[in-house]
Amino acid sequence: MRALVLHGPGESSWDEVPDPALKDGGDVVVRVDAVTICGTDLHILKGDVPEVDPGTVLGHEAVGEVVEAGDDVRSVRPGDRVLVSCITACGRCRFCREARYGQCLGGGGWVLGHLIDGTQAEYVRVPHADMSVHPLSSGVSNQDAVLLADIFPTAYEVGVLNGRVRPGDTVVVVGAGPIGLAAITTARLFSPGRVIAVDLSPARLEAARQFGADAVANGSEDPARLVRDLTDGTGADVAIEAVGVPESFELCTRTVRAGGHVANIGVHGKPAVLHLEDLWIKDVTITTGLVDTSSTPMLLGMLAAGRLPTSSLVTHTFGLDQMEEAYGVFSAAADSGALKVVLERAGA
Repeated sequence: MRALVLHGPGESSWDEVPDPALKDGGDVVVRVDAVTICGTDLHILKGDVPEVDPGTVLGHEAVGEVVEAGDDVRSVRPGDRVLVSCITACGRCRFCREARYGQCLGGGGWVLGHLIDGTQAEYVRVPHADMSVHPLSSGVSNQDAVLLADIFPTAYEVGVLNGRVRPGDTVVVVGAGPIGLAAITTARLFSPGRVIAVDLSPARLEAARQFGADAVANGSEDPARLVRDLTDGTGADVAIEAVGVPESFELCTRTVRAGGHVANIGVHGKPAVLHLEDLWIKDVTITTGLVDTSSTPMLLGMLAAGRLPTSSLVTHTFGLDQMEEAYGVFSAAADSGALKVVLERAGA
């Protein structure tokens, strides 16, 4: 088959590699019908995630058809159309019993495109299938469904739930890329008083307005002051970091009110300064986290019911064999205007 293979920092190519095969009774092999590129994939290519070995097939999000299932798989069978979650879970270890699937100790967690071959390929092996793939109804499109493999559960769980967004809150989302836009969308499920989006790109700030932001601020124009002005000097109840650079994290700590929450979603490749000389007295809660995808079934139900807007996030579509071109467009989002790119198998 063909797959996108990492060769080292800044180096990858669409190569011919061996087809995946079942290794355990709980595995399935899925034919990939739709796949997308995540900001985390760009971090991997930059070398920010050094545990990804050269030779690994990248990608951790997909929609496709089960073509082979191990003897122990009970929830799906060959021919079923499924969502491949970015997180796999053994379902038995301490963390899985707490629904902290991202921390799975039984060979799960974030493994696809990280510790084992991933989804940016024609076929992918998915371990622990009963906990890690989700059957899809016929009324849900590939393009919509693939957005629930990672960005929507990540934004909802790591941003909105960890940040404890409540009705009437002022929520600041720093970063209006795909994760930030999904955070704006899912924050609005809790009826916040206002949502403020911060980004350096005017196009992404306009997208933030379309996804429900009540106010926007350019990151180069003192957004902390805007937040203070809009909150009578108090600050935001919740600040969600959705970029993964030190400046955006530090901005969140400057905009949050005393007693507020900073929810970090971004993947950080460099240290960020924690200004405890300012924060120690403010009763601020800071959370980090890897998505668990425990919310995926609920979000899929909302999607099927037409209650979760997703499709306008997809700005570019490609054939599966245009993987390298798609990476170029996605990595140059400031010029291309890309939010989310989706690649689909011919005929899917």
